[in-house]
Amino acid sequence: MGRRPEILCVDGVDHVLLRGADPKVMLLGHHDTVWPLGTLDELPYTETAGVVSGPGCFDMKLGLVQAIHALAWLRRCRGTGVLDQVTLLITGDEELGSTTSRALIEQEAGRCRAALVLEAAGPGGALKTGRKGVSLYRIEVLGRAAHSGLDPEKGVNATIAIAEVVLAIAQLADPAAGTTVTPTVMSAGTTPNTVPATATVAVDVRAGTAEEQHRVDRAIREVAPVLVPAEIRVRGGINRPPMERSAAAAPTPATSTRRSRGSSRVRDCSPPSSRNSQVGAPGLNGGRRSPDARARCSPRVRTGL
Repeated sequence: MGRRPEILCVDGVDHVLLRGADPKVMLLGHHDTVWPLGTLDELPYTETAGVVSGPGCFDMKLGLVQAIHALAWLRRCRGTGVLDQVTLLITGDEELGSTTSRALIEQEAGRCRAALVLEAAGPGGALKTGRKGVSLYRIEVLGRAAHSGLDPEKGVNATIAIAEVVLAIAQLADPAAGTTVTPTVMSAGTTPNTVPATATVAVDVRAGTAEEQHRVDRAIREVAPVLVPAEIRVRGGINRPPMERSAAAAPTPATSTRRSRGSSRVRDCSPPSSRNSQVGAPGLNGGRRSPDARARCSPRVRTGL
């Protein structure tokens, strides 16, 4: 494209920024994936009959390729100067909550009138004009250790206490409102013959409205241990607010067409588009999706589209 991007390293995470001189639109994506290190040994990159397979190619190497080719096409049709009106930002920590890139996203989005997030679209290529918000929690239960054979009654079993907490938290979900509350990674104890003194659980919350997101946040902080005198400590909270549909861009001809087909929906995954809307840059999410890519984590995309 005739221009070299900046590589910005923030707390050990690399972000790629190609900033236009007078940007109107930001193209936003990420180069990290949810796949663990070593996955390529078991699931290597391949291309067969026009179908690319491999970890991260759908989420979201496909979108990055589309962004680069779109900018190259603009340059070819309109000249190099058109790139002054576009900022391309590719972050390196979206899957972890954009902890090091959040300020950068807000800064660059604030310079633009709109943002396009090029993660894969919905069925039929539908643009996403609303996104659920994400809250992330780490809940710790503090009990009291004791020997499990000699005097277990002297202990306060953190495993039992956190099991009760998990059941209580799971009840905060509201399927009718589209709110999910999912306990995920859990750990407890140190040795098999010791009453566990500590236990932790991670909780993932998705909500379509700020009202729902705050309702769950308050309720999680109010959960009390059934097993006394165990204590509960709640860390974390709201990571990304929802991008409610009213915060998205006004309909363009493309989005109006999608909406008329009933395909503009709030989805259950939340890339940085919700962050754009907080700083005055309306966001649309989702470029063209491959027929072979049926799920967010599907490692297959079709080339030549």
